Order: sequence, then structure tokens, then C-alpha cells
Amino acid sequence: MTDAYIFAEELFKIYKTEDLEVVALRGLDLRVAPGEMMAIVGASGSGKSTFLNILAGLDTPSAGRISVGDRDLLRMSDDDLVDYRRREVGFIWQQTGRNLIPYLSAQQNIEAPMILEGVKRKTAKNRARELLEAVGLGDKHKRKPNELSGGEQQRVAIGVALANQPPLLLADEPTGELDSATADEVFEVLRKINRNTGVTVVIVTHDREITSRVDRVVAMRDGRASTELIRNSSVIGKDFSVDELAVVDRSGRLQIPREYLQDIGIDRRARIEIDGQSVKITGE
Repeated sequence: MTDAYIFAEELFKIYKTEDLEVVALRGLDLRVAPGEMMAIVGASGSGKSTFLNILAGLDTPSAGRISVGDRDLLRMSDDDLVDYRRREVGFIWQQTGRNLIPYLSAQQNIEAPMILEGVKRKTAKNRARELLEAVGLGDKHKRKPNELSGGEQQRVAIGVALANQPPLLLADEPTGELDSATADEVFEVLRKINRNTGVTVVIVTHDREITSRVDRVVAMRDGRASTELIRNSSVIGKDFSVDELAVVDRSGRLQIPREYLQDIGIDRRARIEIDGQSVKITGE
């Protein structure tokens, strides 16, 4: 993926206090193509939310390389980061209350980021109405957040995140507080937006069932990418099979899922035999 829109290589993030050091990312390698809709899954503490915050410009890495488009996130000044957050990335939080201003209507919430950017009110109003139509809420433009369901609030939040037409949309557990049927509606809106606009979408979640909703899933463990799940069907939500691939990073490190290690009886050491493109791993 030489034309990657998101490029991370040997990425580290270390949090330090007076007597404690926590390594959240341990040499993460990851590439995301322009216009891709993909997800990052992993248990709590795997580093997925840390990586999302770095992509959002809300946190800075400790070492490595990380770029989004032509932006080098490791070397940007504070002013550049503010400009990046305002113009090039949209963010959807899990908690619906963090996405919307409670005393504004759905339309006004979407207009707000544009007005702050100096967009004329008439232009902002027209785009807000277009986005509400795109997320299926054109008839509810006057309603305030407390007059909308949780799923409707998240759909408005998608509109807010896309108000300034960013090329990157990030979502942190966007359906974590929703039931499965409502979650399907939200994911369908994200898929529609992705297809119609070409915006790159990165979703962080605990839910491995997201494999049925996106084209590629990267599983993280201990601050690194461990496996990739790639769907074999181009039709979202239909019958499909999945290829699960182990990830070898730039340094040649290979992470094998714990359940696989247990299945083949590996405790501490393993023998690896490489024959062309075939790799055989056995326990010792």
C-alpha cells in the first residue's frame, strides 16, 4: 500500500508519571488506503484508542513515524494541530452527549463548525440540510438532541463531523451505547457516506462482529497490530467468509493470537519453518 493515506511505522506512545511508565503503543505499523472504511479492534489496554487519539490530533506520539495525507503528525506545531483538527478530521465519540450541543437543534449543531470557520450562514444552512438528508434526518432538522433517539443523535453527530468536509472520519465506539438494530442503521449511514464521498473512515471498537460491516479489520494487542481480518465478499452484510492474516511488522516481528498458540501447543518456544510463501509453526 505505497499510496497509503494513513501511514504509521514503528509508532510508540509512552505515558510517564513520577513513578510509573506505561507503554501504550509498542512499534505499531499500519497503513490505510485513501477512501477505505476499516476498523481497529482490541481489548482494553491494547492501544487502539491511543492510536485513534493520535490520528485525531488529540495526542502526540513519543517516537516513530505517523502521517495523514501530507501531514506529519509527529512534527506539527500546536497551531498546525489546531488547523488539522478543524479542517482535516472529523470525530465521533461513543457518548452521544459529547457530540452535540444540547440547546441547539440538529441543523444548528451541524451549522456550528462551519460558522466557526467563517462560512456564510446561508451556505452553512444549505450544507447542514444536505447532510441531514444524507443521514436520513431531513424531517427532524428542528429537533434538539433530547428529542432524538440515541441512534438519531449519532447520525446527527456524523453530520457534525462531516460539516467542514474533512477527508478523514474517526469514530470511537460509535455504537457502543446502541442496540444492534440501531447500530446497523448507524453503520449503514457510515458506509453510504464512505461510498458517496470517498471519505476515509477508521472505527475503533471492541466488537469483532464489525467484520460484517467493513472491508478490513485490524486487531491490536499489546500496542501492536497482531492480525488482519479481510472479508472475501464485496457485499456488506451478506454471507461472507473471512481471511485472518498474521501481521509481520517492519522489523520482522510476528504476533500470533493466544488462542492459536494454545491450539498448537506452544508455551514458550516454537520452531518456524519457511518454505517459499509457506510458514509452518510448531511448539517445542
